[in-house]
Amino acid sequence: MKKRENLSQIRLSDSQREKLKEEIKAFYFDVRGEEIGMIEQMQLLELFEEKMAPVIYNRALDDAKRWFSQMMDNLDSDYYALYR
Repeated sequence: MKKRENLSQIRLSDSQREKLKEEIKAFYFDVRGEEIGMIEQMQLLELFEEKMAPVIYNRALDDAKRWFSQMMDNLDSDYYALYR
């Protein structure tokens, strides 16, 4: 079984970083009508990666756990529905 990485060790690939920087640039231009430089793009991306990503990641884990729990409850109900 593959060992889980610590959340602080999860990093984006170079291609993912470039795509997200372009998204930040486009979003900033669309919303504010201003160009955003490469340094600002990188700073925003680092902010998102360091501060926001762990919160979103943990929320996704909580949602997955909740979904799995509901599926297990359904399995239990389905089992007893078939039980004679």
